[in-house]
Amino acid sequence: MLNGPAQILPLAAARFGDKTALITADRTLSFTDLDSASTRVAGALRSRGITPGQTVSLYSQNRWEWLVAYHGALKAGAVVNPINVMLTTTEVAYVLRNARSAAVFVGEEQAGTLVEATAHIPQECSVIVFGSSDVPGTVEFRTLLDTPGDRAPVEPRPDETCTIGYTSGTTGNPKGAVQSNRAVIQNFGLTATMHGRSENDIVVTALPAPHVYGNVAINSTWLVGGTVVLMERFAPAKALELIGEHRATMFEGVPAMYSAMLSDPALGSADLSSLIRCTVGGQTIPESTIERWEQRCGAPLIELWGMTEVSGLGTTHPIHAQGPKGSIGIPMPGMEVRLADLQDPARDAAPGVAGELLIRGPIVMKGYFGNDEATREVLDDSGWLRTGDVARRDENGFLFVVDRLKDMIITGGYNIYPAEIERVLSAHPEVAMVSVGAVPDSVKGELACAYVVRTVGSELTENEIIEFSAQHLASYKRPRMVRFVGDLPKTSSGKIMRRKLINAFDSGVE
Repeated sequence: MLNGPAQILPLAAARFGDKTALITADRTLSFTDLDSASTRVAGALRSRGITPGQTVSLYSQNRWEWLVAYHGALKAGAVVNPINVMLTTTEVAYVLRNARSAAVFVGEEQAGTLVEATAHIPQECSVIVFGSSDVPGTVEFRTLLDTPGDRAPVEPRPDETCTIGYTSGTTGNPKGAVQSNRAVIQNFGLTATMHGRSENDIVVTALPAPHVYGNVAINSTWLVGGTVVLMERFAPAKALELIGEHRATMFEGVPAMYSAMLSDPALGSADLSSLIRCTVGGQTIPESTIERWEQRCGAPLIELWGMTEVSGLGTTHPIHAQGPKGSIGIPMPGMEVRLADLQDPARDAAPGVAGELLIRGPIVMKGYFGNDEATREVLDDSGWLRTGDVARRDENGFLFVVDRLKDMIITGGYNIYPAEIERVLSAHPEVAMVSVGAVPDSVKGELACAYVVRTVGSELTENEIIEFSAQHLASYKRPRMVRFVGDLPKTSSGKIMRRKLINAFDSGVE
């Protein structure tokens, strides 16, 4: 039994040796390569004064060095702090200060930003750069790889802190979710089990490694000896190409990635015959998108739900016992879920009525780092975590996310969930992508506005969209306006950012 993720690579190297573990655009590495390199990084960090329990941050796009640094920091006994690469200098400085980072790994393109950020924090924080760097005050990553790995990795303890993952901070400064070694390794193991991963798997993914979904996709595959084909950034045509080139057995992504691949001209000639199953999470996905992808590739698309505060996945479908489309599945083994009344979280929602999704169990965070007040707002004394997602449960126990509670639109006193409108509009054959957000209205308070990316060559109109919605939605749920855009604003993981839809219209209207 593994006590923490620091033991994944030593175990995999012992079992699988020179088998290919990681393929990137510029490097292919075996399990032995990854284990050896990360051990050298661990030794170098300790020789530079990093002690067990100190925080080490990582801030860059997907690359092999990020993963070696992640496992190296864990082997040194450090607490890993993955940082969203889209954060600004001010936001990065806040995270480094709040997490008390003693070192930060960074891509060469962000090196100058990081040096500037560290100038605004009280503690000393070494900046280690992937690639070449001429920025004063930085250390090149390759010098760490030249350090002999002559010290045994620190033995992880299950209850000790493993990672601090910061939330997006949409309502203020981001909060650092503290996860134990046990929570992280258990999530990897449960994910591998639920999805039936094995050493024969080849997984293509562009999910960001700093994001919990991306982290789990990679490490749950390595846990069983599978191969990861990692894209630096998502590009639909390239993703389709890599699936065929490497005979991938899995692709893992967010809904927008599947929508983009389905509407890309390269889909017609893509070879997807090797896929056995795919996964999708991060946001609700229309059933029409699931059906189109499954028809094209012939493999099931497994839905899942998770969040930073549960170290990855919280619910999903077992590979051999999948539930209905549109469902996020069932709780991970050992986890409990309840649906709380939207007006009184102390009570359960009435049977058949949607409520706030609460989750409890061993993969739930310890709390928010240095923020007891924020912890108490979401985590009660009984261990129940308020997720902020509204969900319902069917008669067989399968869960369905309705929407984010904070994204609910109130029009003339009626509650409207954007995801419901998005599911309907996505089924229109000339809609490539769609997201729905609120716009202010002096009479009704808020109106639902659909932001639509049309398929190539489409001349779809606002009236046609509204008429299409009228066939499937009650009158109060229909979008009151449609804005056509060239693209939708997305996070680093590819999730659509509803709060920035108005800005997308201002800058990208057709």
